[in-house]
Amino acid sequence: MQLVDTHVHINFDVFQSELEAIRDRWRQAGVVGLVHSCVEPSEAATIRALADQFPELSYAVGLHPLDAEKWTSETTNKILSLARSDTRVVAIGEMGLDFFKAENQQQQKAVFEAQLAIAKQLNLPVIIHCRDASAPMKTLLQEFWERNGSVKGVMHCWGGTPEETQWFLDLGFYISFSGIVTFKNAQSIQASAVMVPSDRLLIETDCPFLAPVPKRGKRNEPAYVRYVAECVASLRDVPLETLATQTTQNAIALFGLTLPTESVSSTECYTTNL
Repeated sequence: MQLVDTHVHINFDVFQSELEAIRDRWRQAGVVGLVHSCVEPSEAATIRALADQFPELSYAVGLHPLDAEKWTSETTNKILSLARSDTRVVAIGEMGLDFFKAENQQQQKAVFEAQLAIAKQLNLPVIIHCRDASAPMKTLLQEFWERNGSVKGVMHCWGGTPEETQWFLDLGFYISFSGIVTFKNAQSIQASAVMVPSDRLLIETDCPFLAPVPKRGKRNEPAYVRYVAECVASLRDVPLETLATQTTQNAIALFGLTLPTESVSSTECYTTNL
């Protein structure tokens, strides 16, 4: 069985003392590919070094909406240069809108649209963060599509209602579910996980955040994407192997991944004592 964790942040300090052990655990869990997201372009050198260290890791470059104030006149060229300099850059992001307690909504929209334009120019998918902003996100994307044509991508760590989920499916997006889908009170997200077509479904950890049940409250890590896969498979009433195969194929299709063939242990090595 092969899994792809489509959203990680293993460059964070909380991982640095045991990266090799974390790598061993994700390989034992069947994780054959990871997409490392980027909070701001200054992270790119560190993320690139991780990709050198772990051949199953691809990455994105971009600016998170909560850091929108860091956008300058040079940021577009910086992201373009970083994306063009390494074939392991498979997306622009994470980017988007986060209106939870936000006072800079217009700035976020401008920065988001600028990064959509970069993705369009490079023909790369986008990794979208959307918190408390589904309606304005839909409107902005529709207007961008009308002016410039569509951009492919994923709504990451998705937490929207089934109705909102359909908005972004209609715009052509993949939908990625994180550990939140395993939470007991996440009925609306679970309903969304059931309705997403099998060829648009992705899974992720968003580690080190949002560890899934049964690890909730602990530091999250890529190996735990297995728990997300198990939960989504159960919700959709399909075998885990079927869910794993489909989501891995989807990750390859969206991000153009070339997965290593030698770095991951067999399914028999997996233990629920991760």
